[in-house]
Amino acid sequence: MKAGQIWQHSTGKGVTVAVLDTGVDDSTPELRGQVLEGKDYSHDAKGADIDTDGHGTEMAALIAGRGGADGVQGLAPGVKVLPVRVRTGKEIIGDGTPALLRAIRYAIQRGARIINLSETITGYLTKGAKKRLKTGIDEINSSGSLIFAGTGNDGASSNIPGYPSILAGAVGVGAVDKSGTVAKFSTHGPQVALAAPGEGIPGRCKTGNGWCEQTGTSHATALSSASAALIWSAHPKWTANQVLRVMMQTASKPKGKVPSEYIGYGIIRPAQVLLDGKGDPGPADVNPLFPKYQPGKASSASPSSPAKGDAPSGAADTDSKSPASSATGGDDGSDNTLVYAGIGVAAALVIGGGAYALIRRRRRA
Repeated sequence: MKAGQIWQHSTGKGVTVAVLDTGVDDSTPELRGQVLEGKDYSHDAKGADIDTDGHGTEMAALIAGRGGADGVQGLAPGVKVLPVRVRTGKEIIGDGTPALLRAIRYAIQRGARIINLSETITGYLTKGAKKRLKTGIDEINSSGSLIFAGTGNDGASSNIPGYPSILAGAVGVGAVDKSGTVAKFSTHGPQVALAAPGEGIPGRCKTGNGWCEQTGTSHATALSSASAALIWSAHPKWTANQVLRVMMQTASKPKGKVPSEYIGYGIIRPAQVLLDGKGDPGPADVNPLFPKYQPGKASSASPSSPAKGDAPSGAADTDSKSPASSATGGDDGSDNTLVYAGIGVAAALVIGGGAYALIRRRRRA
């Protein structure tokens, strides 16, 4: 991702990313000074800075961690994180959608330009619960913010599409491995808009000291949110639609038809925008992923064909939902490796100046 070069142009400064998750431990070394005062909407409200699970803190560190000898280096270290606690662990007790809707509204009121939701709901939802989620997504889009939502980790099993990534207005994010190929666990389907590295991501071990290898579309979502923040910080006058459009245009495209059911419009490449000046922001008021989308009105639950000029260069303007090849190919045939190599550099920075070992204990998030 050429992070070091990108930071000479943008660190994400001036952009607030709301992390709707298990809370964010602001005492974590790499997050000191990075986390705003947030709010706790979980069933066991103890404060947005309480994170007994660790998931929310992991996402915040990937987005805005400042590294150092004992910390994770995030992709957008200039970002301010707004912690909004919506759950205490991996399981949501009861219907969590009322809390999620309140959390979304709070994030909007606090001025979050990007909302990171590294989770997906695949269980039974009532009509009321679905309506609340749709209302939340619509309000995010009406406010001019972006929401990135993980598609889930059931790709190798049930592959059940989850909420809210399947809703119009949400940017569904899938995960790729070190080779730039869709990760086996990454839930696929027409809800996938973009993809990012989500396998072999360094993070703090949940028990004991040291670093553990983590896995999940959660991490891919956090890296997508960070990428959007980098772009928005460099182009503060752009709208959410324009930021998303250039991300789609400059993504490392899948082989075959675009979008692919596995990596959508491709793997995020913020350096293409920030270093090479690529991407046409286009119209400010047209959603490039859902051209006919009008927040608050009934619309398709899956991404529509892009409007003319919105598709990545060389991509087919098609509404086909048939699976494309899971392998990906960059414009020059090599950028997929570079995308993950950038994360490899971040992994080295994670360890800072020390010589810690990365424990290969995988965690799916």
